[in-house]
Amino acid sequence: MARISYVVPEEIKDPQLRGWLEEAIRDGKPGPENQSLRAHAPVAMRSFTLTRKMFQQDGILNKDLRELIRVRIATSLNCNY
Repeated sequence: MARISYVVPEEIKDPQLRGWLEEAIRDGKPGPENQSLRAHAPVAMRSFTLTRKMFQQDGILNKDLRELIRVRIATSLNCNY
């Protein structure tokens, strides 16, 4: 079984990426564990975080539509949402 280590903020040189991980740790979202793993691939972390911020914080999708998307994803994966 593969083991991927968690990246801690102090290991990240890019201040923007470090800030995003610190924000996730502080706020609990997006999941700090997931952001810590994404930090192994800075391009992936940047892409995920900027897309998330665009859709949620900038209001491109309203809250009700985001919730419907979450439900659809959960049910498509047979997750007990």
